[in-house]
Amino acid sequence: MVVVRDATETFTAQRPRLFGLAYRMLGSAHDAEDVVQDAWLRWSGHGDAVDNPAAWLTTVVTRLCLTRLDSARVRRETYVGPWLPEPILTTDPATGPAATVEERESVSLALLTTLERLTPPERAVYVLREAFGHSHAEVASVLDVTEAGSRQLHTRARRHLATAPAAPARTDVGPLLARFVAAARHGDVAGLESLLAADVTVWSDGGGKVSAARRPVHGRDAVARFLVGILGPSRWHGRGAAAEINGAPAVLAFLDDQLAGVMTVEAVGDEVRAVRILRNPDKLAFLADQLSRSAELSGRTP
Repeated sequence: MVVVRDATETFTAQRPRLFGLAYRMLGSAHDAEDVVQDAWLRWSGHGDAVDNPAAWLTTVVTRLCLTRLDSARVRRETYVGPWLPEPILTTDPATGPAATVEERESVSLALLTTLERLTPPERAVYVLREAFGHSHAEVASVLDVTEAGSRQLHTRARRHLATAPAAPARTDVGPLLARFVAAARHGDVAGLESLLAADVTVWSDGGGKVSAARRPVHGRDAVARFLVGILGPSRWHGRGAAAEINGAPAVLAFLDDQLAGVMTVEAVGDEVRAVRILRNPDKLAFLADQLSRSAELSGRTP
């Protein structure tokens, strides 16, 4: 049993894992923070009577997320333009497990976007099983279903995800991303096209709050011209920086030292197959705070 004086310490030790769980469930760092805070309020009133803190907190956080997913689905149906998950700095230990390749892949923007295909229970089972390694017996307890029910939900989740475009094999896209950005910044349409797959797609998430494409942009020529149009020498006058975002290399864009955008790419071999650009300021707020904390710890300016 947890001693009262250790309740805060126990929760603090669990907090990164709980945030990681909530973020994978919701695709929103802001909502994940709120869920963890709600879990803390419940824990502070019951922690002294809990025999297994990790299991109890996992159950509370998962069920809070299930409630939020129902309302989030309604909000996303009216979202302006493509919806993308909120980006996070995965080198920040406060955001939960992301030390292994598998843990990084479980927070990739591609996977989190694809998880939107699942029902809330399917998503919960998938995340608990695939990202956190819980047994079906443990998942069944969290969701208050039978073990057979957990297996069925997991099977359905994997079946739904199998219909999505296959994610490319994980490769080091850092050098390709550098060439890609340089071509766009110099307005080199031909050079940029040489780096793009024929079926490349760009998703640009502005949420109706900043300028962004309201629909995905498809095809090598259209994508190259779109990217030069927003990143070329006549349009972009900010500065860029590199960071690991959602487990992969990314480019951060700053205007007047304020985070203004994040761009990530997926590649197959030496060709870019997908580009995701996040510009909605509400979705950049959490990452901006992470970058500020990271800069303070390292003593540098972001």
